[in-house]
Amino acid sequence: MTDREGEQPALLEALAPAPAARLPPGTAADQPVAQVLLESPVPHLDRVFDYAVPAEMDTQAVVGSRVKVRFSSRELSGYVVSRAASTTAPRLSPISKVVTPLPLLSAEILMLCREVAHRYAGVTADVLRAAIPQRAARVEQEFVGSEAPPPAETTVNHGPREAALALQSFGADGWPSMVVQAVQQARSAGRSVIVVLPDQRDVDRVRPLLEGDLGVSEVAQLTAEMGPTPRYRSYLRLRFGHARVAVGTRSAIFAPVVEPAQILVFDDHDSSHLEPRAPYHHTREVALLRSVHTGAGLQFLSTSRSLEIQRLVERGWLSERTPVRDLRAAGTPLVTAARDSYQQERDPTLQRARLPGVAYRTAREGLERGPVLVQVGRTGFIPAVLCERCRSRQRCPECHGPLALPGHFGQSDTLCCRWCGLHQRGHRCPECGEGRFRAGAVGADRTAQELGRAFPNLPVISSTSDHPVSKVPDRPALVISTPGVEPVAPDGYAAALLLDGDAQLAREGLDVPRQVLARWFSAASLVRARGSGGAVVVTAEDPELTGALVRWDPTGYARRELYRRLELGLPPAVRMLTVTGQGQDAESFVTQVRLPAGLEWVGPAPVSEGTHRWMLFFSYAQAAEVIAEVTRARRTGSAYSAGQGKALRIAVDDTPALQF
Repeated sequence: MTDREGEQPALLEALAPAPAARLPPGTAADQPVAQVLLESPVPHLDRVFDYAVPAEMDTQAVVGSRVKVRFSSRELSGYVVSRAASTTAPRLSPISKVVTPLPLLSAEILMLCREVAHRYAGVTADVLRAAIPQRAARVEQEFVGSEAPPPAETTVNHGPREAALALQSFGADGWPSMVVQAVQQARSAGRSVIVVLPDQRDVDRVRPLLEGDLGVSEVAQLTAEMGPTPRYRSYLRLRFGHARVAVGTRSAIFAPVVEPAQILVFDDHDSSHLEPRAPYHHTREVALLRSVHTGAGLQFLSTSRSLEIQRLVERGWLSERTPVRDLRAAGTPLVTAARDSYQQERDPTLQRARLPGVAYRTAREGLERGPVLVQVGRTGFIPAVLCERCRSRQRCPECHGPLALPGHFGQSDTLCCRWCGLHQRGHRCPECGEGRFRAGAVGADRTAQELGRAFPNLPVISSTSDHPVSKVPDRPALVISTPGVEPVAPDGYAAALLLDGDAQLAREGLDVPRQVLARWFSAASLVRARGSGGAVVVTAEDPELTGALVRWDPTGYARRELYRRLELGLPPAVRMLTVTGQGQDAESFVTQVRLPAGLEWVGPAPVSEGTHRWMLFFSYAQAAEVIAEVTRARRTGSAYSAGQGKALRIAVDDTPALQF
């Protein structure tokens, strides 16, 4: 045989080493290759790309720094996720600019963001947008020369993971004090803590307590209400270990703390914990992922119980921390269901009255001892108007939104659209031509007026989402509030009236009943214990929900509802995925997804004009396969971008989309 190299050149060429990449002139001598994760929402770009590090940027383009690079004739920003000595790419472009030499992105947060994107069939860059605050360049001067702490080693033995129930929302036994106690225990071990709360009001209650106990320098706040500069400063304080306790709203779950020992999430069922931007992740799920990967302890604290947390308790993944029945009775107010059979026999006007006799008596007695809370379902004066003759609901002729009356009848005949704001003077019913109208619903302003007349010479305080009040003094007053913005009385309310429950329960949605029950528990937890005369009256008719409140048994209701969902195959007993978009585009996408045997899309269901939604229900065991396939279909790009330039909305576990 002759020369073997001449016989099989293709094989020998394949075995030969790849040629070295062509690096631009002036490239760094040591680890000249930077692997960059682009800040792009495009699914098929959700990976790292190799770039050359110019010598003059060698000390600045550190791992975790933010840079600008050229990509397909455009300049994009991204993060350096690693440095390498070589690359398999035949040619490299240099980094254009180092935006900041500070290592903003830690290895742990990068891993967490990737896990979140994977779980929600999303893009890592979208998660990073929520995790890392907007840059404020002048703040960085305060941290020049600071070194990021070394990455913590993942703990093999996880900290305790539990679901805890808070009976009160005020005083020494309230949930803010429980948060402080949990933080103290974690800090005593010298490690960091993350506290995630629903909104700024809750942060304003907890942060001063933590600062007073641990010192101002130990605590960093992360909320959107801070503004970009203070928020970025807080982020850097945590990143460089200057602060060890992060407290904030949903983005705080990504706080770059050093060695997190404890993660605490309050009221995980609150809608504020759901990110409104892609990939629509939830604080609860991010906390679970972070606890698994870091070994941090995890506590879900609430005045009620979400079905998602109850499922984890039932599976043994979370331990139960609920006061026994006797302690619950001693630490909570006396609750009366105004529309049960006993009250109906005693009050013949119960079906017609918005404020039943037992509610009036409870308010009157409570006002002798302190403030009384009245929770109403809606803001405004009369947020819904009906025709006096045919009882049809009046809507705006321009946008078909609901017409409301901003003031009481007799003062004005001008109706106002709650959607577009158009004023309708001299409006007549389009069904029968009647020009007289009646209240279809009563708002907080009308309730305040009515109760002010019923209890004269007493101050009436109104708290709504437009004009929230944080706290009220411990003296007799009527406090009218919509759900979620109830003020806090330092020693608790003497009584509370929970009105409009039936109207709230009439809304469409799978989760409406548990949301209403959670609002009741939240408001009732602001009332003094029964031993101190605390009393609550709920006027809704639903016996299961009112019974759970009377017994103060949120876990029992959650357990029963979870079993019902399991029988019906509904979340959170199963996983769920929704695809929403223009009809043709959404249908084209779902046909590309290769589903496991036995699974079928549900839909399409109309959402708005031209927009449809497809739903898919699947088991937790099938989740990995389904999510991987949806991610693959997204990355093909053939149906992801709509023909008119509008992207599909792909959401995982989007329970609010379920309406009946």
